[in-house]
Amino acid sequence: MRRPVAVLLAFLAVLPGCGTSEPSAPGQPDDVKVGLISILDVAPIYLGREKGFFEKRGINLSLQPAEGGTETVPSVLNGSQQFGFSNVVTLLLAQAQGLPVKAVSNGTNSTGADGADFGALMVKDDGPIQSVADLAGKKVAVNTFQNVVELAVRASAQKAGIDPNSIEFVKLGFPEMPPALADGRADAVFVVEPFQQTVLSQGGRALASSYVDIAPDLCVAMYFTSKQLAAENPDLVRRFTDAMNESLAYADAHPDEVRAILPSYTKISGALIPNLVLPKWPSEINRDSVEAMAELAQQERILPSKPDIDDLLP
Repeated sequence: MRRPVAVLLAFLAVLPGCGTSEPSAPGQPDDVKVGLISILDVAPIYLGREKGFFEKRGINLSLQPAEGGTETVPSVLNGSQQFGFSNVVTLLLAQAQGLPVKAVSNGTNSTGADGADFGALMVKDDGPIQSVADLAGKKVAVNTFQNVVELAVRASAQKAGIDPNSIEFVKLGFPEMPPALADGRADAVFVVEPFQQTVLSQGGRALASSYVDIAPDLCVAMYFTSKQLAAENPDLVRRFTDAMNESLAYADAHPDEVRAILPSYTKISGALIPNLVLPKWPSEINRDSVEAMAELAQQERILPSKPDIDDLLP
């Protein structure tokens, strides 16, 4: 039996107090809080702050770490934060359930290169699993049920010609996955950097580049705001989007600076940083990949209904 569809309806409780950012006095910068996870994916916004891309647009940027992307949705909707970073599936779920979220810029993308992505479905190199087709009836670890990682593994299963429901998904945090694979608590794990390097260092190997299996150059995550803020302060949203687009382009063009800034906000080991596979950071949202993700999520019963992608995207 399938698990109940993951829901974000509890977030509706925050809507009555939905707030916006008060405009600053003339000539004063706007104080802007952004909720995000302290992971590799958000390096561009840290670089952009360091390079002054936000400051020159009148934004005093405060970056507030969260445990997960789902935490940022209620914080943005109740006005505690003006913008947030979250994966596309979480935002599609929110939009499908009527929550007033609005994407404002791209966040992070797959490299689009099979066998050379920043996330992969991985197994022991000396284990019995030789292909994705061998995962039927096996335990595969994902960080969250019925979200982007599980959807990616389901895409790989479909591509391999097996029923995704034949896989037993188990929930583990990314840091728990390498030891779980090593001691047999999971037959396969989907990990992103830096945990991909950890698994490789422990004798693991990539079975599939599952993000690539969803769609070419997959848009994995985006920055978003509330519809209320977008309506009441479009100038701030425009300036934030422009600063983000410059930050994304800069990060994509300066991988060495991305690696250099990671120790300032992550706990990634310095020994791993040179080997990390970096994601892509295009400034344009890949709409086709968002539509492909939405279609697959409906098919796999992760999305309860068809989202309005025009309403979600800028």
